[in-house]
Amino acid sequence: MLDPQGLYEWEPKGLAVVDMALAQESAGLVMLYHFDGYIDAGETGEQIVSSLLDTLPHQVVARFDHDRLVDYRARRPLLTFRRDRWASYETPGIEVRVVQDATGAPFLLLSGPEPDVEWERFAAAVAEIVERLGVRLSVNFHGIPMGVPHTRPVGITPHGNRTDLMPGHRSPFDEAQVPGSAESLVEFRLMEGGHDVLGVAAHVPHYVARSSYPDAALTALEAVTAATGLVLPSVAHSLRTEAHRTQNEIERQIGEGDEELVGLVQGLEHQYDAMAGAETRGSLVAEPVDLPSADEIGLEFERFLAEREGDS
Repeated sequence: MLDPQGLYEWEPKGLAVVDMALAQESAGLVMLYHFDGYIDAGETGEQIVSSLLDTLPHQVVARFDHDRLVDYRARRPLLTFRRDRWASYETPGIEVRVVQDATGAPFLLLSGPEPDVEWERFAAAVAEIVERLGVRLSVNFHGIPMGVPHTRPVGITPHGNRTDLMPGHRSPFDEAQVPGSAESLVEFRLMEGGHDVLGVAAHVPHYVARSSYPDAALTALEAVTAATGLVLPSVAHSLRTEAHRTQNEIERQIGEGDEELVGLVQGLEHQYDAMAGAETRGSLVAEPVDLPSADEIGLEFERFLAEREGDS
């Protein structure tokens, strides 16, 4: 493997800010990270990153070589054409930023498009950055599609070696093999290296998984702040406002839908309530409920998304 340091370069001004913060914060900094391009149901992680950068002061600390890591033909960056010439280009950026929360406390944010290549080298580079910047805890977040209704609280699956920071939550999986991601590999390699990592996966109703679902982003953000102690009220307020608007829109869409769609949501509600009741009673087996088949769920899922896309 080539030297990981060849994948990134430091921004001197941002690095100086972090070094100054480390001189005052002996315990180390928290680093949040999320990459666009893999499974992120409800745009959960994307919404959190966007809200952080839109509402909080930040400065670049390190930049990755996107020309090595991004496959432009797979995800073509946008060029803007005005009248007779190209006017602007949206350069892909994988960057580490130092951000300040509402109290002025610094934390790090690593974000950008998911690398398409050199995952091992990238993970090694992230580990170097974690060690150089004195990161005490790395936290990633995203959404996963689940058979749950939008009318119930958003569930959370914690993962990593610091799930103790999220008491009261447990994984619904015993074992599963899924396609890999750079975000997951970074988590795996950091844990192998003895670093503390927490992953937060929000459960997004499958019938809105391809649309923005702020409820999931808000729930994931609240889990992150509870685990890290970061104070992010402006970000939470922004997501809460969008969540209220989105819930009203979903209710309107369902209210105008057919009986099959209403039946789908009701079936998921019965399943959710049965499982919740079983957990309360200490049983691992929920009472049987009449649920739609996988094919029926898939058909309603695609129909719902098509209607939402048509309205927008």
